[in-house]
Amino acid sequence: MPSGLVALALGGFGIGLTEFLIAGLLPQVASSFAVSEAAAGWLISGYALSVAVGAIALTAATARLPRKAVLVGLVALFVVGNLLSAVAPSYPVMLLGRIVAALCHGSFFGIGSLVARSLVAPEKKSRAVAVMFAGLTLANVLGVPFGALVGERWGWRAAFWAVTAIGVLALAGIAALVPDGAGETRSPTMTVTVTVTGQSGPAPADGLRAQFRAFRSWQVWLTLTATALSYGGMFGAFSYIAYTFTEVGGFSSTDVAWLLMVYGVGLVVGNLVGGRAADHDRDRALVLALLGLAVTLAVFGLLAANATASVVLVFLMGLFGFASVPGMITRVTDFAHGAALAASANVSASNIGNALGAWLGGLAITAGLGYTAPLYVGAGIVLISVIVMAVAARRAKSPAQQVEQCM
Repeated sequence: MPSGLVALALGGFGIGLTEFLIAGLLPQVASSFAVSEAAAGWLISGYALSVAVGAIALTAATARLPRKAVLVGLVALFVVGNLLSAVAPSYPVMLLGRIVAALCHGSFFGIGSLVARSLVAPEKKSRAVAVMFAGLTLANVLGVPFGALVGERWGWRAAFWAVTAIGVLALAGIAALVPDGAGETRSPTMTVTVTVTGQSGPAPADGLRAQFRAFRSWQVWLTLTATALSYGGMFGAFSYIAYTFTEVGGFSSTDVAWLLMVYGVGLVVGNLVGGRAADHDRDRALVLALLGLAVTLAVFGLLAANATASVVLVFLMGLFGFASVPGMITRVTDFAHGAALAASANVSASNIGNALGAWLGGLAITAGLGYTAPLYVGAGIVLISVIVMAVAARRAKSPAQQVEQCM
């Protein structure tokens, strides 16, 4: 494993921690600043909105800069944001710190995925992306309990100081271990291999216009749509999973924490397995992962009252839910010919999907359909993503569509 990948994974771990740990700290933060629970909740929702905006805005603004330098700058922004949160004298400063830290999130994973795949042989590119995302999935497992544990012993500020320290280590690691020029495709004499087709073409030109040119491809749009729908289905169900556990499965509220860790372990396993599978037959692996997720959510809805089945199914929900992530990222960047903006757009698409899924799941509960309804809604959304991915895969096999140049 290239040492640069380890540094990228550490950066992903730090960014994931700052996203997830706040959930276990909200009561302390709300009490410290004397704000309502709803106001404190903006520290989560404001972060998510900033991720979606920052992924596109910062990637577009840094299109002409070396990718290693951009990654170093993004992690520096992350450190500044968490430092602001750690020393915040008031709630507005705390919220500002969360927003600043979130701005780097989407661009880091978008640009970082391009750098990660450039560090290994082409046949291992999805596995390289999976290694980078392993930091994020591990943070999903540890984020909430880490925040709660550190916050309980040393106060909520200590948790943000710890994340700031991790950010400094990641910054130093990326600066020292990621090779100069990693992920670069801007030389007019350079060629890039389009692995889905076995053909080569000129590397994309510099500039924002060239970055947007990647969105002329139907394959890019189909992949982004499948990403948004798959995330929407999974996180639409996940947003209300605590209610499903307690109100349907008969679990106590204290059980929810370890059940969420089971889900997080599924994310870690699915990410690594999915990356390896995508390197063998990417489109087939993606269709099977999405189909597995749709089936898992539907069966979960049927068996949610069974405690044993719920534990197994929440693990499978995480496994199938994240098994498609490495392949989706390499797919969109292949058809975008390495455009960083397309990679970051994939992160934005996932956040848009999260919001859509949570909204639809909430509507189902409000309509009186019960706490298993988000699981069925999620299964339906993911099933649409299966269809979209199957159409994309079929189009990619057509000789006329193997290298799509424009919409």
